[in-house]
Amino acid sequence: MTDMIHFGGTPRIGASIEATPKQVLDTADLSGLFPVGTRVYLTDLGTDDTARLVRAARVLQDCGFVAVPHIAARRQPSWEALEARIRAFAEEAGVNEALAIAGSPERQAGPISASIEMLESGLFDRYGYVRIGVAGHPEGSPDISDAVLDLAIQQKNDFATRTDADLYIVTQFGFDAHSFVDWANRITAAGNRLPFHMGVAGPSKITTLLKYAAMCGVGPSLGFLKKRASAITALATGFSPEPVVAPLEAAWAADPAGPVRQMHVFPFGGLKKTSEWLHERGSWVNGLAVATDTQPIQIEAR
Repeated sequence: MTDMIHFGGTPRIGASIEATPKQVLDTADLSGLFPVGTRVYLTDLGTDDTARLVRAARVLQDCGFVAVPHIAARRQPSWEALEARIRAFAEEAGVNEALAIAGSPERQAGPISASIEMLESGLFDRYGYVRIGVAGHPEGSPDISDAVLDLAIQQKNDFATRTDADLYIVTQFGFDAHSFVDWANRITAAGNRLPFHMGVAGPSKITTLLKYAAMCGVGPSLGFLKKRASAITALATGFSPEPVVAPLEAAWAADPAGPVRQMHVFPFGGLKKTSEWLHERGSWVNGLAVATDTQPIQIEAR
């Protein structure tokens, strides 16, 4: 079980972070930004070929981080291309973790349309992947019905019993953390046993966050952000993630073996600004990223 880290007497939830290939390859002092062991999710924007993605993953690994590349089902032109990418990450970059997602329906490039299809193919197991994140949608999805989303969670729970890899759920970011926790509890009550890494937007300008929220289809909790954006003080000071993090952190501290295990941070305000915030708040302490486990949720007998 994960050791509980305290900062100034307060338990602090651990964090992973995202980065684009461009950010990874163009940042001169990358090794000094994050603690050793930090999981850095390598975003696939659909504009980088496999060679460039693998090169960025290798840089992350060489810096002492854990590269977790996004692998989007709908962006793969063929099963052969998918296998080539999974193999290249493993054999050329030393990667053994990934985030398996479906991707946008508008970006369908080949025969694969769902992340469960990639998982069931056995390719991740074949090339030695030991941890695999899958997508969670606390606020639903504009492209997928709630019933289909619930079925996908069930399918991934079933697959978790047939693979050597540890599975966990990484959610989209949002601004109503209480609803995120309620969703995690609802899914767990319905039978989910995969732990949750809850998406959080890092510190940034309100205008920047509004842009990304609209692009990513973050819906129900966007009203909170828009109300805040109307205040002159908010426009001047920017967005602080702390009101979002607090309920997630409280849920985790109250039940470290429960659904919420850590946060996954989207650095819309930049890697440096987000890194400084995580260091200052104590989610990254003592030069090492706070470790998280992916053990199944423990449910007390009733």
